[in-house]
Amino acid sequence: MAKQKIFVTGHNGMVGSAIVRQLERKTNVELLTAARTELNLLDQAAVQTWFENNPVDQVYIGAAKVGGIHANNEYPAEFIYENLMVEANLIHAAHQAGVHKLLFLGSSCIYPKHAEQPMREDALLTGTLEPTNEPYAIAKIAGIKMCESYNRQYGHDYRSVMPTNLYGPNDNFHPKNSHVIPALLRRFHEARKAGKKQVTAWGTGKPMREFLHVDDMAAACVHVMELDTETYQAHTQPKMSHINVGSGVDCTIRELTETVAKVVGFEGEIVWDTSKPDGTPRKLLDVSRMKALGWEASIGLEDGLRQTYAWFLDNINKFRR
Repeated sequence: MAKQKIFVTGHNGMVGSAIVRQLERKTNVELLTAARTELNLLDQAAVQTWFENNPVDQVYIGAAKVGGIHANNEYPAEFIYENLMVEANLIHAAHQAGVHKLLFLGSSCIYPKHAEQPMREDALLTGTLEPTNEPYAIAKIAGIKMCESYNRQYGHDYRSVMPTNLYGPNDNFHPKNSHVIPALLRRFHEARKAGKKQVTAWGTGKPMREFLHVDDMAAACVHVMELDTETYQAHTQPKMSHINVGSGVDCTIRELTETVAKVVGFEGEIVWDTSKPDGTPRKLLDVSRMKALGWEASIGLEDGLRQTYAWFLDNINKFRR
């Protein structure tokens, strides 16, 4: 039997590399990747040419412009432009090349700021988005709707999953532009190494967040793509064709921060800077549809944090800047 040729974009990033690790375990898969120096996903003509020269059976869209509250606030134009261009170029080029199966990865920030908790798939477009990441969220909503539209018009099988907050190996540990977990891991690590007695955390610590290890997310993505069409469609409807992927468990940012401090071994005081934004009060996904499809998360938060911190220590020379 011929191997399936699967193109994973963003393979050097946290999400893409995790999907690659999952697919590498399979004997019936031939993986295709392209570094930024080989393929500029913002260049429509280049993307189309790549697909013409590299026939594939499936595409995983793991490439995206991502960041935490600070990055979303500072660079809104880049977040909406780059994400719209990457997804539009890839989805349209895949269609033109006759690729029937594709997976688009969104984000839980697509849901309204005050959506009922836990957030179900049909909460999409029912209210106002969180202002701090609205440009990113709108780009991700557009990706979902592109997949729906190409399915409806051309009969493709383009699927969408909406992961909750992700963390793990190959995350961005930039001191300002990273998400909350890598930012905290680095901050507590550097404070411990410097012998500091105090670390400042953003906000009040009251918002609640759900976190999912990226290896769990990748396993869920492969699981979704391997479902037969009838099973997938039986759990999706035209107006909510995406599927939530999360742990189904959340915690306060204060609880998360204290757990990170414990994992890193920081024993000083945590001070909360309430002048900084909290973001959405709560973000917990309803993952009942994913469970009904036969998948649920297996990596607990503290275990996942320990694994991620170990990876950070092994790769710390990358972050000495």
